[in-house]
Amino acid sequence: MIEVLVVDDDIRVTQINTAYVSRVPGFRVAAQAHSAAAALAAVESQRVDLVLLDHYMPDRNGLTVVRELRRLGHRTDVIMVTAARDVATVQEAMRHGALQYLVKPFTYAGLRTKLEAYAALHQTLEGGGEAEQGDVDRLFGALWAAGEPGLPKGHSPTTAELVRQALRGADGPLSAQEIAESAGMSRQTAQRYLKLLERTGRVRLTLRYGETGRPEHRYTWATGS
Repeated sequence: MIEVLVVDDDIRVTQINTAYVSRVPGFRVAAQAHSAAAALAAVESQRVDLVLLDHYMPDRNGLTVVRELRRLGHRTDVIMVTAARDVATVQEAMRHGALQYLVKPFTYAGLRTKLEAYAALHQTLEGGGEAEQGDVDRLFGALWAAGEPGLPKGHSPTTAELVRQALRGADGPLSAQEIAESAGMSRQTAQRYLKLLERTGRVRLTLRYGETGRPEHRYTWATGS
């Protein structure tokens, strides 16, 4: 059984997320917390495998909690569950070891998919042993894939995740160049992944016409993907 700590400053949201987690087989809510201090205390006092962590809290933000967990030596996994959608926050969460980032509002199905992918990852890691390159790629891409077919040969789950974060953190449609700059990659790489994500239905393409020249391709992340 995977023990989960649900953290949100809104008591009503905490109750909803707790109900969601309780519906997913193999998961149990070990505790709830409504502040950064309470979250850290809960991890210190009991077994917690996974933290569903809000970013905006009254005392400290979620990124501070992740950094403190690592400083204290806790290997507890973290999935950010928050309304914070700016790319800087998403990137900082990744750098400090958050496994996934779920933007509010979301559905039960959206959270369940992430939890099921985490359970598969958790089971694989518990097995120990050595990993070939293919195994490593599957581990790093497990939470991004979230039950979808694997990426084609030559495509990196990590790069696809950066494109996804850039799109989900945007206030509106982005061009391939804007996505490339936000994700820290070349425009050609961004375009290659955008075409793949569009074919699989994760990205929506629209055209913006100017006064002259060819229309500009603009991309948005498909709702619910």
